[in-house]
Amino acid sequence: MAEKTIKKETVNEKRNENTIFVGNKPPMSYVLAVVTQFNTNNSDEVVIKARGRAISRAVDTAEIVRNKFVTDSVVKNININTESMTNEEGRTSNVSSIEIYLSKKKVK
Repeated sequence: MAEKTIKKETVNEKRNENTIFVGNKPPMSYVLAVVTQFNTNNSDEVVIKARGRAISRAVDTAEIVRNKFVTDSVVKNININTESMTNEEGRTSNVSSIEIYLSKKKVK
């Protein structure tokens, strides 16, 4: 039973390692991070996550990576969601979020 738990933790650590959180920096900063994940860590999949106004930057990042830098990558999946957030004043607001899963094409 303990072996299964260790394996699950390893998988979750790898997922967190392959996740790029997009914020307010220019898209090329995140493009560099994604390309680094693909090349130096030999990752087959990278997840680009963003919320709110950063969603367009995340989409730009994914498209720049796909079209210019890692041309053998494809969009495997896109998840969109709405998250409820509470600010310092206690008010709740809804914030949109996106997860873009990029993976390398399998070479046969």
